[in-house]
Amino acid sequence: MPVKERVILDSRVPWAEIMSNARSHGVIVWITGLSGAGKTSVATGLCAELVTRGVDADVLDGDVMRHHISRGLDFSRAGREENIRRIGFVAQLLAKHGIIAIVSAISPYRAVRDELRAGSGGRFFEVYMSTPLNVCEQRDQKGLYRRARAGELHQFTGIDDPYEPPLTPEIRCSAEHEPVDRLVDAILQSLLPRLGHSALNVSVGASSPVS
Repeated sequence: MPVKERVILDSRVPWAEIMSNARSHGVIVWITGLSGAGKTSVATGLCAELVTRGVDADVLDGDVMRHHISRGLDFSRAGREENIRRIGFVAQLLAKHGIIAIVSAISPYRAVRDELRAGSGGRFFEVYMSTPLNVCEQRDQKGLYRRARAGELHQFTGIDDPYEPPLTPEIRCSAEHEPVDRLVDAILQSLLPRLGHSALNVSVGASSPVS
């Protein structure tokens, strides 16, 4: 097996050691928040903007990842934490490749998010979508909140299972009054200086819709 492949696949290689390589600019952008907070829309928009700047980026959507790599897990606290760890592992692999891994996942528990941050070698950028619960319920196209309120869904985050917001996210955004493009611009303004990539020297909008 070539050395390059061994580095990518061998989880024994320290994450901090790989991220110290000056040629690597991978970052994990972890977008957390309630269901309906706007995470997926922001993640998709952010990925598109980065790609237009010549940056390798991809989105890891929580629903898609659960379907493919966490299908057997339940929605208990232990099951959810394991799901987030699995998503985090995939994100770390992408970042080791120099890719901007944009994770869109509720990830309700603070401890496991902080665990991933601690193992990221300083390459963890947390975006807290703080859209209020009542607004998320209004935006609920899948009817999940309605079913949870009716007792048809159990252990639903924000209703009968807690969401623990980040204490010190890199940026906090709300989709309550701001369109997706302005939220993406605000995230870019905060994120781009940290990437150290010549392709990123492109100005973005001046407004910062953060709270």
